[in-house]
Amino acid sequence: MATYDLEEQEQLAELKAWWKQYGNLVFMLILAALLVLAAWNGWRWYQRSQTAEAGTYYDTLQKAARANDLKAVRDATGTILEKYSDTAYAPLAALVSGKVHFQSGDLKTARAQLQWAVEHARHEEVRWIARLRLASASLDDGAFDDALKVLEPAPPKGFESLVPAMRGDIYAALKKPAEAAVAYRIALEKAGTTDAALRESIKFKLDALGGV
Repeated sequence: MATYDLEEQEQLAELKAWWKQYGNLVFMLILAALLVLAAWNGWRWYQRSQTAEAGTYYDTLQKAARANDLKAVRDATGTILEKYSDTAYAPLAALVSGKVHFQSGDLKTARAQLQWAVEHARHEEVRWIARLRLASASLDDGAFDDALKVLEPAPPKGFESLVPAMRGDIYAALKKPAEAAVAYRIALEKAGTTDAALRESIKFKLDALGGV
């Protein structure tokens, strides 16, 4: 029994010695872990709060867009892009604003908003919707080189026919029927048989080129 007590005392002494040497380090590591956890929870709360607030402004933006209230659209979009640019609502707001300004004839503002969406959207689908709308706005603005440039990257699935179809429109506007015909034929091939409306539109434009 005395031997057991002695071993226990030796272990306790070793533990005390170890704690004296490393106790502060252990305490600091635990404190650091708690601070990281608190910071992570705080960041998640902040993100949720930002997203909720951005959603409120986005609802306001959509209502303003339906009412064609350009001032309200600009105000809501400006707030979202300035204060909530890291949320998913920001590129969507730029898309809505770009569409409203395009429809109102303000092509400069429309292009600026759509360019923002192209550069900041995290989701590929949103980026390519923005690219197509930006190409269309640039086409209407007579900026044909800009329109072609924004369509240079390889399109993802779901956009294989839309992108060459837009290129065809740009080449047609440039009075380059041969290039337009090539683009339309690629679009027609990529469209497959599922999108009848798109196929008919492309065929109509191709026929309008006069059999090039």
